Amino acid sequence: MNLMKKFSFVVITLALAACANPHKAKDIDTTVDMTAPVNAGGVIGVKDGDMVYQRKVMMNEELRNLETEVYNLEAKVYGGPRYLDNRGLYGVLKDCRAEMSEAQNGGDGKLLWTEKREYVTAEDDLAKIGVEDKKKIVGLSEEFLKDRLERFKGYRQTLMSRQEEYETKVKVCELELKSKQKTASSKKADSN
Repeated sequence: MNLMKKFSFVVITLALAACANPHKAKDIDTTVDMTAPVNAGGVIGVKDGDMVYQRKVMMNEELRNLETEVYNLEAKVYGGPRYLDNRGLYGVLKDCRAEMSEAQNGGDGKLLWTEKREYVTAEDDLAKIGVEDKKKIVGLSEEFLKDRLERFKGYRQTLMSRQEEYETKVKVCELELKSKQKTASSKKADSN
């Protein structure tokens, strides 16, 4: 009897664990009756007697669009060697602070501190390297689709926040630089 309880417990636990795996592919019913298009990928119609809006996307396109958006945003914020030496907002801020430190702009010649450029996105590491079909040497990285989508959505949120932060810092720096240039030019005019 005790062995039967243990066996039942193990079977139930395994069944629940299999159901709880968020990475398992699930069949999805996308049939909608009386459809009318609303936008790209979106339709309205009737499903199980209810009026619904349904947006269906191909997940490869969804992931590609998200990754492209994130990488473009990171290039806009940070630029640098990872992005063909695009300056990005980080580079604009660094240049502005360098210009503020110049003697002709009332600076002392010492570069004002600029925080280190720290990219948000991680490089994909190849977890496995081997031979595929006994023909090609390949590298492989694998990640659950839901995890990758969540990771890139997190990157997007962080980069949007940093974009706003750097835009503010650049504007403040530009205003300070104009003020210093004006002060320096009036001092120069007074000394003549």
